[in-house]
Amino acid sequence: MTCRFFRSSKSLRHDPDTYFRRGRIVGHPETAERYNVLNKAAIAAGWIGEDAQDYGMDPVLAVHSEAYIAFLKSAWDRRAEVPGEPVDEILGTHFSKPQMSRKPTGLLGEFGYFTCDTSTAIREGTWDAIYWSAQSAIAAATAALEDGVSYALCRPPGHHAFSDAAAGFCYLNNAAIAAEHFRSATQEKVAIIDIDVHHGNGAQSIFYERADVLTTSIHCDPSDYYPFFSGYADETGEGSGFGSNLNLPLPKGSNDEDMLGALEVALAAVREFSPKAVVIALGLDAAKDDPLGAFNITTSGFQRITERIMELALPTVLIQEGGYLCDALPRNLEAVLQVAGASFKRN
Repeated sequence: MTCRFFRSSKSLRHDPDTYFRRGRIVGHPETAERYNVLNKAAIAAGWIGEDAQDYGMDPVLAVHSEAYIAFLKSAWDRRAEVPGEPVDEILGTHFSKPQMSRKPTGLLGEFGYFTCDTSTAIREGTWDAIYWSAQSAIAAATAALEDGVSYALCRPPGHHAFSDAAAGFCYLNNAAIAAEHFRSATQEKVAIIDIDVHHGNGAQSIFYERADVLTTSIHCDPSDYYPFFSGYADETGEGSGFGSNLNLPLPKGSNDEDMLGALEVALAAVREFSPKAVVIALGLDAAKDDPLGAFNITTSGFQRITERIMELALPTVLIQEGGYLCDALPRNLEAVLQVAGASFKRN
């Protein structure tokens, strides 16, 4: 059986221009061209691409608040509320904190309430893109239960999105939606293994008080790297979720062996947790040449990481997270999918 991946060309409808990074206005790296590059790489790996079917809003609302979804769906249609000349995209510039958390009614205020930074612009096609990115994750999770492994070409990515807020290029938390879909379909425990160079803060937040989803994240030390405010080793879950969150921060410049060492710790936790399915939050921005990266993971490193995770021999869905335009991006995805596909055929 040939391995399948799921995508939607509607991902191309979201193509942001700029954002603020390190105090400067720079070109936005989460471009529509990522979809084309990743799609070609998945096909080159020998996987068959299928257009995601529409599973509706129920799987999305199982993770995200109704108020937040209403904001995402309506924001562009309300663009006339923005003072001044017509705009091509809308960005938040004033953000709420726990000390200032009253929900405003105006569009710009709601941007600050429902977003965390300046990286999550909303444009004419943004809702279509993020909705179908989530549908791709749901379709891939469904296929993984049938086939053993599947890949979701999710663009925009999702692991920084909270239940009620966008952040870090992310709007809907595709990995969390896939994990919740696994839970709903199987009534069994699920593990998330996040290998993106940035901490999966959104997924951590969503499941932080849950005992049925283990969230593990291997990422760059957030004390001086995005997302800054979470991702530390002492964050282990709360309430019934105590012990079900594992953060493995590594220093900038970490290499294959560093990542693989941390992965062994994560895999030991996964085995002890005994899930019936795995979500890989596949951030390829840990690559040596990634323009946003802080690690030095090689193509061989990504292959070895994938091999070790696939040895769990559980239904596994790979959800695309980071990984930005550079020569290494398609090469690394192709390598990961080739290993995942070969492992699937062995199992």
